[in-house]
Amino acid sequence: MPIEFKMPDLGENIESGDVVSILVAVGDHVEEDQPIIELETDKAVIEVPSSTSGIVQAVHVKEGENAAVGQLLLTFASDAGTAPVASASAEVSAPKPAEPEPAATAPEPTPQPTAAAVGPIEFNMPDLGESIESGDVVSVLVAVGDRIEEDQPVIELETDKAVIEVPSSASGIVRAIHVNEGENAAVGQLILTLEGTSTTAVAVAPPAPRAEVSPSASTSTPTPPSAPPTTPSIAVANKLVAAAPSVRRLAREIGVEIAQVQGNGPGGRISSEDVKAHSKKLHDTRSSSPSIAAAPLPDFSQWGDVERQPMSKVRQITAARLAQAWSTIPMVTQFDKTDITDLEIWRKQYGKRVESAGGKLTPTAILIKVLGAALKAFPQFNASIDMTSNEVIYKKYCNIGIAVDTPHGLMVPVVRGVDEKNIIELAVELSEMAQKTRDRKITPADMQGGSMTISNVGVMGGTGFTPIVNPPEVAILGVARSSIEPTYIDGQLEPRTMMPLSLSYDHRLIDGADGARFLRWVCEALQNPFVVLLEG
Repeated sequence: MPIEFKMPDLGENIESGDVVSILVAVGDHVEEDQPIIELETDKAVIEVPSSTSGIVQAVHVKEGENAAVGQLLLTFASDAGTAPVASASAEVSAPKPAEPEPAATAPEPTPQPTAAAVGPIEFNMPDLGESIESGDVVSVLVAVGDRIEEDQPVIELETDKAVIEVPSSASGIVRAIHVNEGENAAVGQLILTLEGTSTTAVAVAPPAPRAEVSPSASTSTPTPPSAPPTTPSIAVANKLVAAAPSVRRLAREIGVEIAQVQGNGPGGRISSEDVKAHSKKLHDTRSSSPSIAAAPLPDFSQWGDVERQPMSKVRQITAARLAQAWSTIPMVTQFDKTDITDLEIWRKQYGKRVESAGGKLTPTAILIKVLGAALKAFPQFNASIDMTSNEVIYKKYCNIGIAVDTPHGLMVPVVRGVDEKNIIELAVELSEMAQKTRDRKITPADMQGGSMTISNVGVMGGTGFTPIVNPPEVAILGVARSSIEPTYIDGQLEPRTMMPLSLSYDHRLIDGADGARFLRWVCEALQNPFVVLLEG
């Protein structure tokens, strides 16, 4: 049966694009996820992958024309290699005649590996990470009748942060699909119903009786083999061992330390359900404080014309996270200025060397290195508070989040291991990460695991601001625009380039004196980078 592949949802507010090139031709065999066209949108040139495999029967678009979301792109002939597994009756459709054996001599059933049906398995939307509760279904990657394996992607989902593939937590044959492209799917919502198979050792009667081909079969009824229950619990069907790569990958993707998860399987084995339950517990704990209901709005149209527009996904999540942070963290902000006159001379002097390596020597790149050293000198800033156990979690790693302004909203990718990299390496990685973020190729995993965040608004101007801590971090450094100011040095007024800094921190863990010392240390390190070598 021909399969129609239509243009998938390309992301927020992107409704069409120009076809730059067609990467396949009629007669080509295409694999699932293989790019088939290059499309130029208003944001970037992207490759559009196929959501199925098969042989191209027809191409319905041409290079240079505009293709809209939902438009028919290709028609495939169904790939014979992807047909559902053959039924058991196929094995005996043409049996060979055989001598009937006496019933008394029939061997006892012996355990043999076999694929046995384990009843319907419901695959629900897994926990996608901290504070992500839903997403829009960009494309459904499977069809009814398909056989899928554990960890095989089944849908593409657009969250507030990225378009991600959601893998199945079980293998089996798709019997029903409960979501459609374009609709919103929430965590815990039913996505697929599978008919599972379990390749386990079960008692299977040997083919000796051959009731299908023996004329005497009607005179005796062989004893049916023992079989596992046909409707086991879904938890059993989906249970995974802690050492399984899929469980470890799930834990990494949603930001859970797998070593902290309590396994409920035999011998303490950890399943994906254990990982999800642990993530939900952490989320519920962070969200347990009472929230203030929004006051009803007046009818603004009574004073003039108005227009309503829906908030973007990024803006919705940003609003929720910032409201949560403001209501749960007692924050204090301290301000200071640092003299970066000499640093600016040094930055311009060595800028070409960094550019030759593929990066740009920006103040943010230098700040990342300085802040990484500061976290070593002040470990309470590289920590998180666990209020459920009244413990402080000190992190041995040093990862710095960078707030990036994009057309889609504020995103915070994380540069990892900053204490182990030099400034050139950090500058190159920062440039690549910023571009990746603006192109919406960033993943949720790229925005998790930060120790502290830098928010630099200097390019926009301003003399200072109060950044909001990004939980579960306990501090954030704000950077405003540098300016030349007259400064007294040894009794003389001199023009110096001054950079305003603002430090917001969680007062539950960090006292005012600690905040002042930390910010002054950063200021002195920027004035004299030798401080980083001396103490960092």
